[in-house]
Order: sequence, then structure tokens, then C-alpha cells
Amino acid sequence: MTAGGRAGAKLGIAKLVGISLAAFAFTFSLVPLYRIACEKVFGIRLDNTAAQAPAAAAATPQDARWVTIEFDGTVNSKLPWAFRPNATRMRVRVGEQYEATYAAHNDSDRAIVGSAAPSVAPARASGYFSKTECFCFTAQTLQAGESRDLPVRFIVDPALPADVNTITLSYTFFKNDALTANLVAAAPSSTVPRSAP
Repeated sequence: MTAGGRAGAKLGIAKLVGISLAAFAFTFSLVPLYRIACEKVFGIRLDNTAAQAPAAAAATPQDARWVTIEFDGTVNSKLPWAFRPNATRMRVRVGEQYEATYAAHNDSDRAIVGSAAPSVAPARASGYFSKTECFCFTAQTLQAGESRDLPVRFIVDPALPADVNTITLSYTFFKNDALTANLVAAAPSSTVPRSAP
């Protein structure tokens, strides 16, 4: 190999390493970016604890305060899935953890990756609604014709304003084009391995 050929090969390897490092850095930054988006844009806290209640709210017994949680689910038109809550409402005691599930079904004849975007209404209640575990934290892969129940665990902070008696938790599922393309590219002919929920 000539000196020019060796130099070109080294330059190509350096570019490949640079691209790999940039891809790693981008992937590594997705988790903090997701947390920032959830907390600052959607107003949803992703920590595992409820916020500290002020003294006035702490003086009220928790078992005296109940609120209604309403569940809603929609799918973007580009995603051929059916998606809905298994129960449309739940009565919960503030300060306690609860679990709800949503049913998702891939209506298409191929595996697709979807990502869920959550929202909480009214907006001023979002700071008091903490998801401790949620299918929206990661992308979801459904094989052709597959159905799955997707859980969300949550706590309503006892400091929720007294005039808020109903909170609506909504999700919209979108097709994750990049991850779906990677899934198709990585799949041998017609079989695609199922990802963990």
C-alpha cells in the first residue's frame, strides 16, 4: 500500500471513529433531554417521589382527600396501531401509588416501533402528578398483529391544589420512524425479535 493509500485509510478510520463517538454522545444525551422536555415543556416530573407538601396540606389527613384520574389515549395517523386505556377513570387517594394500563395493538403486517408523548390536564396539576414507571419512558416495539398491555404507575402529590378534583392523563402514540427503520434493517428476512416492554 502506498503512503497516500495509508494516509487515506487512516483518515477514513478517523472519520468513522468520529461519527461513532458523535452517535454515542447523541444517544447518551437523549435521556437528560427527555427529562428536560418532560419537566419543562410538558410539566411532568419523572422523579420517584412526590414533592414535599407544605405544612397546610400536610395538616389534612391524606385519607380525606380523593381525586379522579381520567385516562385518554390516541394514535397519530401515521401509526397503524389501536391504543386505548383499559379503564377510562380511577378514583385515587393522594400520596399513594396506583397503576393503570393501556392496551396497544399493532394493526399492520410488520413490526413497528412507537413512542408515546404524555400530557396532564389541567396544566397546573401536572407538577403534582408523578409517574414512577411508564411505558412512555422508552420506545415500544409491537410485532405484526401483536397486542400488549402497557402499565403506568403514578402518585398524586398531597399538595395538589384543593380546587383540582379531576386530572386527565393523556398519551398520543407516534411512529418512531428512525427506530422502525433500524428494526427493519436489522431483521433477517421476515423475523424481527420482540423488544422488552
